Amino acid sequence: MDITRHIATLQRQLVAAAALGGEEAQDIASRLATALEAAGRLAILEALTEAAGEITRDLAPGAVDLRLRGQGVDFVVLRPPGETPAGTTGAALPGADEDDDASPSRVTLRLPEGLKTRAERAAAIDGISLNTWLVRAIATVLEPTGPAGREARGSSYTGWVR
Repeated sequence: MDITRHIATLQRQLVAAAALGGEEAQDIASRLATALEAAGRLAILEALTEAAGEITRDLAPGAVDLRLRGQGVDFVVLRPPGETPAGTTGAALPGADEDDDASPSRVTLRLPEGLKTRAERAAAIDGISLNTWLVRAIATVLEPTGPAGREARGSSYTGWVR
């Protein structure tokens, strides 16, 4: 999604509105429109980030990420294990019982600082929020198929190679 055209529309509308105030007002608005480009981009990105967060809360254990790419923004939908791109599921979502309420609820979780840091690092590696990562971790543990049915996670190695 290229947000440049949205910024340009905003700039044109500012200049057009200032035209009612005469040539001097239009000239000032034109200079302001150029100066406000960065602020406009930031406001649009903040709104899109907030929207992606709200969608993610409703989509959990799936997620929607917002990624900057040049002058544009990409939305990336991260599907939970077992879900196909068409949105149908090959198997039940982890922890999805028929009588489960799909609406999110708030929980306060107190973690030791070291564990929280490790969870944040794991979420960052997966490219998702800590909340989404925790929802997925809990859903995976509660999956009825048990450890044998869980999706294998990649291994990582640290050290020197000779």
